[in-house]
Amino acid sequence: MTALLRLCYLLALSVWIGEVVFFSFVAAPAIFSVLGPAPAGELVSAIFPRYYTIGIGAATVTLVSAVGLGRRAALPRLWTATAVVVALGLVATVIAGTVVHPRAQRLRAAAHAAGQAPSDSEPFQRAHRLAVGLNAAALLAAVMGLGLSAAALHE
Repeated sequence: MTALLRLCYLLALSVWIGEVVFFSFVAAPAIFSVLGPAPAGELVSAIFPRYYTIGIGAATVTLVSAVGLGRRAALPRLWTATAVVVALGLVATVIAGTVVHPRAQRLRAAAHAAGQAPSDSEPFQRAHRLAVGLNAAALLAAVMGLGLSAAALHE
């Protein structure tokens, strides 16, 4: 059972980190450079629901697996720390996907209705900055979880 939990933990954590890194540093910059701001914003907005669903799912499996591994560990303190940072990353992802993204969508639509580019709307820019910050927090938490679990796997 421990081997299965380790596999689930490492696979889910890999998907979560890989998703954030690929989208943030490869896909989004390429989309914006090829399409330009307006169509790229629309495309990225269409991707976000799936992005957040995958992130929330992967982070949840990571967290559940970390808790399970902690319960089986002789010295569970590192797994407890791992679970805490992963939980924080999960919370950041949930907030970004269920609160900030829908708000940004409404602000994007309002900007378009007013004949304004979303990038010219201060409320949209604030939502965007918050989403970027939450995404960075989730990535940091996932990487910290990886580091802590690397130490925990050797306990």
